Amino acid sequence: MGKISTERVDGFRIRLPRTGDMLTDGLVYASLASGRAGLEDGSLVQVANVASLPGIVGPALGLPDLHLGYGFPIGGVAAFDAEEGVVSPGGVGYDINCGVRLYRTGVPLGEVRQHLGEVLDSIARRVPAGVGAGQGPRGLGDRELQRVLEEGAAWAVRKGSGDQGELERIEDGGCLKADPSLVSARALARGRGQLGTLGSGNHFVEIGQVVEIFDDDLGADFGLVKGEMTVLIHSGSRGLGHQVCDESIRALAQAAGRHRIRLPDRQLVCAPVRSEEGRRYMGAMAAAANFAFANRQVIGNAVREALEETLRLGPRDLSMELVYDVCHNIAKLEEHVWEGRPRQLCVHRKGATRALPPGDPRLPDCYLRSGQPVLVPGDMGRASYVLAGRPGAAETFFSACHGAGRLLSRQGALRAARGRQVISELEARGVVVRAARRATLMEEMPEAYRDVSEVVEVVVGAGLATRVARLEPAAVLKG
Repeated sequence: MGKISTERVDGFRIRLPRTGDMLTDGLVYASLASGRAGLEDGSLVQVANVASLPGIVGPALGLPDLHLGYGFPIGGVAAFDAEEGVVSPGGVGYDINCGVRLYRTGVPLGEVRQHLGEVLDSIARRVPAGVGAGQGPRGLGDRELQRVLEEGAAWAVRKGSGDQGELERIEDGGCLKADPSLVSARALARGRGQLGTLGSGNHFVEIGQVVEIFDDDLGADFGLVKGEMTVLIHSGSRGLGHQVCDESIRALAQAAGRHRIRLPDRQLVCAPVRSEEGRRYMGAMAAAANFAFANRQVIGNAVREALEETLRLGPRDLSMELVYDVCHNIAKLEEHVWEGRPRQLCVHRKGATRALPPGDPRLPDCYLRSGQPVLVPGDMGRASYVLAGRPGAAETFFSACHGAGRLLSRQGALRAARGRQVISELEARGVVVRAARRATLMEEMPEAYRDVSEVVEVVVGAGLATRVARLEPAAVLKG
């Protein structure tokens, strides 16, 4: 596809008019100030390509953290009719159920800031990090790993990581309907030692604090108090999910031909949702998603233990409680009202967060009044945000942004950081950092990302979510 034409709809939306093989429009969320800045990386072409896939319902969507991905853009959302549409591994990504969870605490950050270096060291001893790091629970044989893939976060709770009450504060209760038998021996082998490990790249554990509450009622609903310490955890399904995606792409490449699906990009391999190939991908993907839910649950418990030990605080004094845990890379069958009637859709969110509005029956009782917490991490040196879903997000199938969005590739960030002392720069901002590799800090330096505050401005301005709180980092462990 050649150059993509765009039309400004309003101060927060750009339309990609249907043309060529597109079956529907594209719709990208971006501010007037940004124009098309940051969207010349090929991501608009990817939005248009997604709009060409069979059975798409509504526009192909790009959120304000949009950037180039595999097949689908990162920051992309697309919904397909469950009977006539397709499911695509590229619409989920290699890190299946990469996601983030937020804990609140009852401890003012100022009281413990001097100990944050020790805290990071303690966390690092409990949570292996880095490329291929795999020193998770010993003795996790195939049968027990199958239970992880079936039960998700509930498995971790049953094994002593957290408590039963946390499950309602995880998207879908921390468990999708899966078929672990569809996960290959190679994927099981890659995941066996990686449960409770962080991984590399943009994955992290971040100790921060609440610096601003935008809505007192919502802040109270979420248990957030200005000045108190928070914990953000960002990780996914590790090597197991990567293997599931890799094998699925190869399997569905053949399926597209059998089902006579014309692909605008070979990275958009797909199969009909109700086909045997589509069902097999959904079952294996859900199993990998459950691994990720369990992984974040185990990491969260390890962080809690590190904080209690290093700060010499009992559970009641630390009062570390889960606010919410969300998926960023997932495809799910959901019911949505579209053009006045309920539709069963397969909604792909790749680098996007579900954002259910107040009163939605899929919400746990504790968030029925407020709407779903939407967790939007920034970079190591700037803010992160907690938002709440709003009814206006119906136009995105109740989806919002998932982070700041990369501006520089990892290689580009390495070139830009050459000769700089990233650790010293972050420490000058008051942020203590640890990383498995120095190169990771350079790849993930703040300037490699958009300013998350500008991304959030678009999401809020477009009516997809509302601000609840702003967090700032104080200590970060990177892979």
